[in-house]
Amino acid sequence: TNIAALTKATAAIEKGTAGFLQTSAGAKLRQLTVDMDLSAADRDILSAFLSTGASEQYAPQSGQIIGILKQMHETMEKDLAEATAQEEAAIKSYEELMAAKTKEVEALTAAIESKTKLIGELGVAIVNLKESLDDTQKGLLADEKFLKELETSCATKTKEWEERSKTRAEELVALADTIKVLNDDDALELFKKTLP
Repeated sequence: TNIAALTKATAAIEKGTAGFLQTSAGAKLRQLTVDMDLSAADRDILSAFLSTGASEQYAPQSGQIIGILKQMHETMEKDLAEATAQEEAAIKSYEELMAAKTKEVEALTAAIESKTKLIGELGVAIVNLKESLDDTQKGLLADEKFLKELETSCATKTKEWEERSKTRAEELVALADTIKVLNDDDALELFKKTLP
């Protein structure tokens, strides 16, 4: 990693290792000099140091170079720590969001299941009510037919009753007339004559 390469480069410069610039850590340090956000002066000092050959001595400014490298190291570690903290916060936020969404999905799934069950129950109730309505309508038609038959029958019975009542009234009048005739004195004498 860049931090490990910078640590090796700093250690090598502090020891005064002559062949450091030809190692992979030296190549990485050249790349970091280009890629990192440095002041123009620091970049120039590092570029001048890195462009010197292994045989040349650059001792007068090596303390300044080490300071720049340590500052770069601190900046990179700080940036890494911030990135790690942001990533951990993002992971935590993602996990909290996923937990909330999972609960929401579970609640909505339960609501869907409940409503699906309710739809089924209501469907059955509607079918039963339609059957009951159909039976009630058939019963109503039968009752209306019976009512018409009953009205016709009642009308016929009423006519028959009126005729019987009229006939009975006539019979009662006739009986009354007969009793009157029989109770009459003339009829009594006629009966007496017929009896021995």
